[in-house]
Amino acid sequence: MRKSFVLVAAATSLFSGLLFATGAPKKDAVPRKASEFVFNMIDGPQKLLSGYRGKNIVLALMYTTCPHCQHTSELLTKIQAEYTGKNVQVLGAVFDNGAAGRLQQFKAQFAQNYPLGYSNQDSVLQFLGLPPTEPYFVPILVFIDRTGTIRSQYIGDEAFLSHQEVNIRAEIDKMLGTASAGVTRAKAAAAKPAPKS
Repeated sequence: MRKSFVLVAAATSLFSGLLFATGAPKKDAVPRKASEFVFNMIDGPQKLLSGYRGKNIVLALMYTTCPHCQHTSELLTKIQAEYTGKNVQVLGAVFDNGAAGRLQQFKAQFAQNYPLGYSNQDSVLQFLGLPPTEPYFVPILVFIDRTGTIRSQYIGDEAFLSHQEVNIRAEIDKMLGTASAGVTRAKAAAAKPAPKS
């Protein structure tokens, strides 16, 4: 039964970009060294993930047409502003079909203060270590520490995204070595019902 749900959900997500996956990131996928990732920019030269080595990175991989991705991007704009000066860098890449043409509008509306580029599905799946045939869900969040090691990745994980602000902060706090603050926030959020989206 679960297998058929995932296949139906995957087919539906290709059309809508709105669905969340259930379940956590693959346990054997992290920690691992981050491979190179290229951000194609519409207003300048390409940026490379390796150019941000030495910073703790929150990488968001999104669709421009996905309301959940739009919400996540707005949240990351807020988080980037709050963590300025704390060696944290939010980065984003949109990778749905036609994303390059919608990137400028998406950035103006949802990602004003962090680098946002575009990529393609093959590059994203390769970076995540997923085979091309495996279903995936957006938004995808990847946490990379200052040594260039992927500490965690959440591929449309509904449990993570239902309290994403608290969970994103907890992951950042872990990378910064201030995990106790994140644990406190996570416990507080667990006591509250998840917001409806």
